[in-house]
Amino acid sequence: MSAAEHLDPIPDSFILQPPVFHPVVPYATTIFGGLYAGKMIMLQGVVPLHARRFQVDFQCGCSLHPRPDIAFHFNPRFYTVKPHVICNTLQGGVWQKEVRWPGVTLQRGASFLVLFLFENEEVKVSVNGQHFLHYRYRLPLSRVDTLGIYGDILVKAVGFLNVNPFVEGRREYPVGYPFLLYSPRLEVPCSRTLPRGLWPGQVIIVRGLVLQEPKDFTLSLRDGTTRVPVTLRASFTDRTLAWVSSWGRKKLISAPFLFYPQRFFEVLLLCQEGGLKLALNGQGLGATSLDQKALEHLRELRISGSVHLYCVHY
Repeated sequence: MSAAEHLDPIPDSFILQPPVFHPVVPYATTIFGGLYAGKMIMLQGVVPLHARRFQVDFQCGCSLHPRPDIAFHFNPRFYTVKPHVICNTLQGGVWQKEVRWPGVTLQRGASFLVLFLFENEEVKVSVNGQHFLHYRYRLPLSRVDTLGIYGDILVKAVGFLNVNPFVEGRREYPVGYPFLLYSPRLEVPCSRTLPRGLWPGQVIIVRGLVLQEPKDFTLSLRDGTTRVPVTLRASFTDRTLAWVSSWGRKKLISAPFLFYPQRFFEVLLLCQEGGLKLALNGQGLGATSLDQKALEHLRELRISGSVHLYCVHY
């Protein structure tokens, strides 16, 4: 039996849509599972030197005629004396009252990272890590199923993510760590130095795509003596995820198995006093114990297995 056969059912909240790199504009794509509170869309790109305007539309469908409703229209304009952003909603072919946001930090010729964070009553937008605007929904968020990008914009990446469960409620925005674009696929095995070890509050983020014929996936943390105090291991043979201690003891993690062929994934590890908390695709899955001294002595993060890597941050 191949790894792709007889897949176990997975809750929609555990499934992440793969990122899109360098799409040609105009660009429209289906948002898998639609939009809901706690979902984020991350847009990386460059504003061309002679750009006049571009727009990002969160649409209720993708038909050309009639034009679909647009729940949230995000429209930076650069051709005026004072560049600004227009936000609006299109319903039944008629634009509603627009909202104008001055002081846009997007600049011609500059790279940007825009994060759209969808909450229960409104969408918040940050530009390059700073809050820029919020817009209250005028149409139900559940109707949105399409993302459209049009106009004068060079898009490098579009990411579809869930809110980091470790920071929700403690800060206005999760940190939108960008995808690595200079070499979209990091070499695997991948090793990163931890010069100061890990400390409470630090988060390790790993994003990637499982290969077509996967064999294994391992994320390990090593100390200065090459000892491996803790390892996160996915087994494709029996479709299990487990913590593995330095002496080989395995502790199974009770969660849907997410590492199927061609599936995108995001692993978050939060360092806290007494251990590490784990989240997969934005869903918290408990913790493993590790004393603070052992955490401080960690010196290497190593990732291996049958995956393409798009982001490793710590």
